[in-house]
Amino acid sequence: MPHNIEQLKWYKEMGVDEIIGEETINHMAAKIKSEPKLASNPVSNQFATPAPVSAKIDTRVLADSADNLAKLQDIVVNFKGLGITKTATNTVFSDGQPQSEIMLIGEAPGADEDKYGIPFCGASGQLLDQMLSYIGLERKKNFYITNTIFWRPPGNRRPTPEELAVCLPFVEKHIELIKPKIIVLVGGTAITSLLGSQDGITKLRGKYLDYQNRYLKHPIKTTAIFHPSYLLRSPGQKRLAWQDLLKLQQYIEQNAIKLA
Repeated sequence: MPHNIEQLKWYKEMGVDEIIGEETINHMAAKIKSEPKLASNPVSNQFATPAPVSAKIDTRVLADSADNLAKLQDIVVNFKGLGITKTATNTVFSDGQPQSEIMLIGEAPGADEDKYGIPFCGASGQLLDQMLSYIGLERKKNFYITNTIFWRPPGNRRPTPEELAVCLPFVEKHIELIKPKIIVLVGGTAITSLLGSQDGITKLRGKYLDYQNRYLKHPIKTTAIFHPSYLLRSPGQKRLAWQDLLKLQQYIEQNAIKLA
């Protein structure tokens, strides 16, 4: 017995805090077996899944408190309520001309955006800038650009419904502070987040819809274009993208939207 006591003391000093038996036990299998199986949401309804109430209230209260762009940016930079804020290198808030009447909203930062803290600065961003230059728009002078979420999801995965829902109050307040005359949604995720529509980009591209949120006194005309990363993978769709750009150019001219 003394020998066993001394052996236990030695184990304690060495940091041993668990006894392993001779037979292997799959603790994870036991846990899975004991927990009730959750029903999965259909893919078509995945974006209808709400964020936890506490998270939604927190971000709404924070967004309500931002009475200028600098304060909103400070709130977003210091927000730690999502896991992706811990895995991202930088908060990617915005770029371009804040006084512009044209606001572009994309999906989420990628690797280059995360590295430099600038939205659409990688290959897809370069293509986007080139596309818009064909209708006389320049990022530093003519438009303002941001995303539906401000941190890169690991592995460049698509943002989850919860991440979109948590960030939505920030995006809505962002729009109110910029006060654009037209919003251009870049890609399908931006459509889902801002318009709450399950219709894909192919159905909504080129259409001009009224966008409204709780901060706006009047709706803002909103259209959608293909995400440039999609065009890099599917260059055959550039013809349709060009048609959408010409329609955007026509709308800007017909509605006397100022090019700052």
